[in-house]
Amino acid sequence: MRIAIRLFVVAVIAAYGAVPVANSQVQGKATTYTSPNGVEERCVAIAPIPGGTYSEQDSDEEGRLCAINLYASSVAMCPKTWSTSPGTLIYDISSGDFANDPARFERDACPKGGSAIKEATRELAKHKQSVNTVESSATLSTASLLYYHLSRYFDTTVNVPVSVYRSIDKDAHLRRVTEPGVRFTSGKSSLKMIHAGWLALRSGEKNPESYSPTDELFTADRRSIYGILILTSGKRYNSEFNGTRESGWGSGQNRDFQNTAPYLALRSEKPLSDAIREGLAEARMNPKLNRDMGPNISDAQMVFWMKELTEIVLLDFIFSQQDRIGNIDYKREWYWVENGAIRSRQAGGKTPPGDLEGRNPILLKRSWINDNDAGGRTTYTDFAEKTEMLEKIRHLNADIYHKLLALDRDFGAAGPLYQYFRDTFGLSQRQLGLIVRHTAHATAILRETCRAGQIRFDLEPETFLVEGTTKEREVACETQ
Repeated sequence: MRIAIRLFVVAVIAAYGAVPVANSQVQGKATTYTSPNGVEERCVAIAPIPGGTYSEQDSDEEGRLCAINLYASSVAMCPKTWSTSPGTLIYDISSGDFANDPARFERDACPKGGSAIKEATRELAKHKQSVNTVESSATLSTASLLYYHLSRYFDTTVNVPVSVYRSIDKDAHLRRVTEPGVRFTSGKSSLKMIHAGWLALRSGEKNPESYSPTDELFTADRRSIYGILILTSGKRYNSEFNGTRESGWGSGQNRDFQNTAPYLALRSEKPLSDAIREGLAEARMNPKLNRDMGPNISDAQMVFWMKELTEIVLLDFIFSQQDRIGNIDYKREWYWVENGAIRSRQAGGKTPPGDLEGRNPILLKRSWINDNDAGGRTTYTDFAEKTEMLEKIRHLNADIYHKLLALDRDFGAAGPLYQYFRDTFGLSQRQLGLIVRHTAHATAILRETCRAGQIRFDLEPETFLVEGTTKEREVACETQ
């Protein structure tokens, strides 16, 4: 009851007046650039989260993203002209017909939209900034940074891409990207929402104070917009993981999401193998799900999916994500066991490479959440919370549970993790409070389920690959 009252008060406060949001005062390793207009720009690899597990590839990718000089002759920028939210596509044009001629690329190739990549050497990154107006899609750039670093704290199985903070001279961006974005999306009903976003950016870049709250989009000197650099990849799941979405946007599609095979298995109180069979059988009763699932889904695939889903739901719950459904991607990877250890490799097709012959490799879809920008803002609707996604989970990874309880304890004691979130991301006090409250609420839900003896701590995908089964771990619900 106390949790419900507290959350109601938070909702009432958020519903009235301007809501304080993140600003550009982030902390980490900074690289600076100067635009042709003399404006200093910053790229910041955000400081690592205490206790986080980062790979060498994470560090390399942060360095690569912050090494991009937007004003180099080999770099071109195009406006994003599809979907619902504006962004900047950054291309390497060091070779090809437009080699080292960004002005000509931006004039002749950018109007081709997504096909502009065919004229470039490669895509270097996307720049995504915040845009939140009545007419536009909801986007908060800081959310991508939050997801990246908290996923490393939880050491998630689900993949969350590296992102870094990046500011850009607003006048340079207005001329090279925003004005073309407005033109390219004008007069097309299917692009109404993204066009509204480009219009909001144009108005703001001409007069920063016209965008409210100004700190959400502009640096303190009002000479630059800021956002994140990220390079995403993967293919979008169909309904087998994203849900059918047959009940429409909002709560309906979030409940559809909970009727996929892996989510149904998570909701089963039966042992893991029985839960998998039950989830698959029930999901196949829906013709669309059955078609998109295909004829064969291995138990190993289901265990990976189940663990990834618990992590997605937990992150979304904590950050009040309102636009997850339909936005989960995957990459195929080969997995095999070698000398008792798991090995993996990105798959180029559905046929095993010749050098894996005799190793009995298994092809798995590994999940990626690339689109995380509709979280971290107190005005967003937390659909994971609203549709009680955590309450329905009956299978969990023990280490994730321990990490969650430790995070909640730290927040309660204003410990190192609390100080990290307070000082690192440029969050407002209200945003920090949202993260702290939602972490406490998530912890309370899963602790109560644990106390009721309704959680099986058995989601160990790699152990399952090696042994073909997992043993349920005994966990003290009040673990310290």
